[in-house]
Amino acid sequence: MNISTKAIVSNSEMIKNYKTCREKAESFGKIFVLKNNQPDAVLFSITEYERLSVFIEYLESLEEKDIAKVIESLPKEGNRKRYAIDHLRSDIK
Repeated sequence: MNISTKAIVSNSEMIKNYKTCREKAESFGKIFVLKNNQPDAVLFSITEYERLSVFIEYLESLEEKDIAKVIESLPKEGNRKRYAIDHLRSDIK
C-alpha cells in the first residue's frame, strides 16, 4: 500500500485540528493517524467508508468456498499481505 505523506497526521494534530484532518480525509479518502510515530488509526471520509462497506458486506455474505476464491484472486507479489481463510473469516466478522 502506498501512503502519501500528505495523508498522515499525528495524534496531537488530530486532537488539535480535527476539522482540518476531516477535510484532509475527504480530500484523500482516508488519513492515517500516528501516535509516537507508529500507526494508530485511520480516519475515512464517509464516501470512502460507504465504498468499503459494500465490499465488506459482500464478503460477510460469502460461504467458505467463495472466500477461498476471493483469497486466490488477491495479488501475490510485493509486500501485500496474504490471508489464510481463518484470518479472512475472523477479519470480516
